This record gives sequence, C-alpha cells and structure tokens, in this order.
Amino acid sequence: MDLDAFVAVHSPQWARLDELSHRRRLSGEEADELVALYQRAATHLSAVRTAAPDATVAARLSSTVAWARSAIAGGQEPLWRELARFATVSFPAAVHRARWWAFWSAVASAVVAVALAVWVVRNPEVQAAVGSEEEIRRLVEVDFEAYYSESSAGGFAAQVWSNNAWVSALCIAFGISGVGVVWVLLQNAANIGVIAGLMAANDRLPLFFGLITPHGLLELTAVFVAAGAGLRLFWAWVAPGPVPRAQSLAHEGRSMVSVALGLVVVLLVSGIVEAFVTPSGLSTWARIAIGAVVWLAFIGYVGVLGRRAALAGETGDVEQGLREDVRPVAG
Repeated sequence: MDLDAFVAVHSPQWARLDELSHRRRLSGEEADELVALYQRAATHLSAVRTAAPDATVAARLSSTVAWARSAIAGGQEPLWRELARFATVSFPAAVHRARWWAFWSAVASAVVAVALAVWVVRNPEVQAAVGSEEEIRRLVEVDFEAYYSESSAGGFAAQVWSNNAWVSALCIAFGISGVGVVWVLLQNAANIGVIAGLMAANDRLPLFFGLITPHGLLELTAVFVAAGAGLRLFWAWVAPGPVPRAQSLAHEGRSMVSVALGLVVVLLVSGIVEAFVTPSGLSTWARIAIGAVVWLAFIGYVGVLGRRAALAGETGDVEQGLREDVRPVAG
C-alpha cells in the first residue's frame, strides 16, 4: 500500500470526522455522517496497522477514532459529578429509607443501656463481678477520662475512626442474618450501660455524659444507621414483596453499600470531634454544643436531601443504566 497516497485520499474524511467529533451539537444528518466516517476511519486504522505500519499515521488515526467513539457512545461522567450525586442523592436517600429501622435500633439500644445501668447501680454484687474496688475506682476516676487524651489527637482520631467503622461494618456485614445486627447492638448497648452504671454508682455520671455526648451523638447515630441498613437487608430477604427475592436483595444490597461508603465520612467526622473536641479544655457545655451542632447538621442534611431524593424516586441504588435487567412483575 502506498501510504502517502492513502493519507492524501482519506485525510479530508479524517479531518471532517475530527470536526464532527468535537462539536457539542449535531443535526440528524451530521450524526449519521459522524457514524459513517467513524466506521470508515476504524477500517482505515486497521489497514494502516496491518499493511503499512507507520507510528505517526497510526497515532493520528487512533486519536481520531477514539474521539469519534467517545462522541458516539458518550463519555464517562466526570468523577466530581459522580461524587456530587453520591453526596446529594444516593447516600441521603439510602439513609432516609433506613431511618425508621435506625430509630428503633436507637430506642432498643437506649432501653438496654439504661436498664443495665440501673441494674449495676442498684446491685453492688454486679459491680463486684465487673472488677475489684480498686479497678473500678481507677476506671471511674482516672482511666475513663484519660482514655480521650492519653494518645496524640491525630493518632487517636484514626483509632476511633477504625473502631467505629468496624462496628458499623459488622452491622452491615451481618445484616442479612438479622441476628448478627441485634448481637452487635446488644454488645454496644451493654458496654455503654455497664460503664454508665459504674460512673453513676460513684457519682461521676456528669463526667460520663460530658465526655461521651460531644462525639457520641454523631457516632452512635452512624452505628444505628448502619444497623438500620443491615436490618433492611434482612427484611428484604424475609419479605421481598412482589419482586423475586434475589432482585430484592440486590436492590437493598446496593443501597446498603451507599450507606456504608457514606458512613466512612460520617465516622471520620465523629472521630475528629472525639479526638480534638472531647478532651479539649473547653467547658462541658461548649463541647456538648459543638457535638450537637455537628449532629444536627447531619440530621438536617439527611432530612432535607434524603427526603427530596426519596420524593424523586431515589432509593440509594445505582443509576438505572447500571442495574441488572429484570422482568416486570405485577403488584
């Protein structure tokens, strides 16, 4: 093949293809022309690579064909747009759907924690079973408060974030079993209840709430949201409704992934509050106020954007084009 003659003959077509590929709007005739020229250019590229390999011509044609393919098939959404959609639609919609499961998880956990705290306060033998008098005295007078300041703030924030992320991950991972979520919630409530009972029995309850409230509002909310998402997955398995069970689980599982990814950021914020605000020299009410503002910001964010997304039919699932094909069902 005479490469120079080949390029001279087809260059006008390639130039026209470049022109059409870079236009933002095309008429119907221009779109048809774009497709036809793309097919020819792809054939030309194959011929150049096979019969007369030339790096310069092949690179030029490859670029032309790639631009044309992108113009015909549509380019991928920019990363920032996908992240924006996740933050403003997918995550708040998924949390909004799980809100009642999260609410009742919180109520049940609070009942268990309060009941255990009262039991510990009223029964000295229970306190003795937890530890010796010296161990309990050290816990309530030294260790509980020192826990928040014994490590550097940055390292402590990373440790807190990883611990809380692990608890939330367990709620999500055990979601389909149902029992696993309940077990994690009971463990969490039991730990809080026993510590609160020991602090109350030694007249240190104000210190307990002063230290746990600033970060605990957001931290525990994240745990309950994770539990709610896990329980929704369990319920999708138990009662899938009119759709096949596999389809129900797939839909709820993808929404649960949105919750899991979003909670990574929420728990990071909680960890920062716990590391930098909780042990700070600010007054108790100032620390609690900061924690309350952060928590209310999250509640408002989910309440406004989540409700808006839900009204628009969003559930936290991926976009329609990325979902599996399913058969229509009645009901």
